Amino acid sequence: MNYIKILASGKYLPKIKIKSEELENKLNLEKNYIYKRTGIKDRYNIEEETIEEMAKNAVQNLFEQNITKENIGLIIVATTTTNCLMPGISNYIQKEFEIAPCICLDILAGCSGYINAFDIASLYIQTGKIEKALVIGVDVLSKYTNSTDIGTAIILSDGAGATLIGKTEEEKLYVSNIKADGKNNEILICKSNENIFMNGKEIYKYAVTNTVKNIKQLLKKSNETMENIKYIVPHQSNIKIIKAIATRLNIDTNKIYTNIKHTGNTFCASIPIAIDEMIEKNLLKKGDKIILLGYGGGLNTGTILLEI
Repeated sequence: MNYIKILASGKYLPKIKIKSEELENKLNLEKNYIYKRTGIKDRYNIEEETIEEMAKNAVQNLFEQNITKENIGLIIVATTTTNCLMPGISNYIQKEFEIAPCICLDILAGCSGYINAFDIASLYIQTGKIEKALVIGVDVLSKYTNSTDIGTAIILSDGAGATLIGKTEEEKLYVSNIKADGKNNEILICKSNENIFMNGKEIYKYAVTNTVKNIKQLLKKSNETMENIKYIVPHQSNIKIIKAIATRLNIDTNKIYTNIKHTGNTFCASIPIAIDEMIEKNLLKKGDKIILLGYGGGLNTGTILLEI
């Protein structure tokens, strides 16, 4: 069996930055209303870019680190807002970067899509079918957001993140725990050409319960303890949810990496963007163990325990 290693990362946020103060004025909300309830000060919207161009910019940022395109056997894209059924965003990336013929997949798994994509890519590597995989999370949520809906307009943002993973001879821990439960899936819905519907109260209850349960299962499955985990890197949904998860796990909030303050909630892009920031800040070193945590539409909940 092969072991998994993160080789490089990249991200892209659009040029249009929307501050919470602007939205508070537009929606007639009191000062600091948005930050107090979401932890968000800035979010980003596209101007003219397509979702494909956003993904391309994130991958370009990754390749600017002198990373070779050789031996990429899989391009997998997680999104909830694709605008073209075929060819997929993964095919677009392959063409734009002249990547040799390989497996190209786009997947729909809600906000947890990046976790699913990462795990699929890891399985291909572990079984020896490929050497490297390009895993991308990208969403253009501004196109599916009612600008007058306080429940979504103050939270959602556009963005893209990319991670290149590959096999390594070094023995590294990798365990995943991914599950979906569709019985309550009406609390977060986005139909084609319609705005996103989000039942905030029900999502909060689901998120703080299912994520903690999933993480505890993951730790048991991997025979690890929370003390040995350097960071949890969650889907950047809402700071209240993230803090509640920390409380229920009985850990300091500093153990959970957050960047929602300056990125907003970018759905499938949130975790790869966070990973790239952590690498830029030198927060991760060889041997560190982190938990990637995804949750959202489906309802999908997934965790990956990964050794850097």
